[in-house]
Amino acid sequence: MSRRRTTQIHRALVDQAMLGTYVPGRTWIHRLGPGWKMLALIAIIISISFIFRSLPVAIGACAAAAVCYVIIRVPWRTALSQLLPPLPVLVFFTVFTGIFEGWYAAFTLLFVLYACIAFATIVTLTTPVARMLDSLDHALAPLRRFHVPTESITLVLVLTIRLIPVQLQAFADAVDAARARGAGFSTTAVLVPVLVRSIRRSQQLGDALVARGVGDD
Repeated sequence: MSRRRTTQIHRALVDQAMLGTYVPGRTWIHRLGPGWKMLALIAIIISISFIFRSLPVAIGACAAAAVCYVIIRVPWRTALSQLLPPLPVLVFFTVFTGIFEGWYAAFTLLFVLYACIAFATIVTLTTPVARMLDSLDHALAPLRRFHVPTESITLVLVLTIRLIPVQLQAFADAVDAARARGAGFSTTAVLVPVLVRSIRRSQQLGDALVARGVGDD
């Protein structure tokens, strides 16, 4: 299968599974190359999660993400649709962490995770799938001489970024359903439905890959 055909298939698959919605715009963040956005995202995640991990830094990162949302000028409904679904999940982990590790660590985790999610969503909102795939594929191009399947790696990386909100939404839905049944935050009542939905989505993506001949030589 030709590289061009493979790339087209990958774009279709990502579109099928995408969570974040691309919002066209002319801001400098929109115009910034996908590669630079990805590098910035990785740098931010590493910095606030490991190097400068603290509550003030995490809160500052969330504030910076809020400024970026203002800059990219997305409709407020779109912004809320991206930022609200993760909250039940994050609250769950915050309470769990607070009980066992203390509330400072819990709130630090809350703001770190929320900042990472917010910045990742900014990337998906301002970057078309085609440009993201092309940029990653170009960056990995030197590895082709070593017979590394760069197209497949690109697909996995992009799907990972764009499927994070879907998993968070699945978790939030499971929490709401558990509350409606009076099960509260029962691990079984929450995690089992999330696991089932994840397996089902994986099977659907796998079937789509097979149907399009991805992986065939």
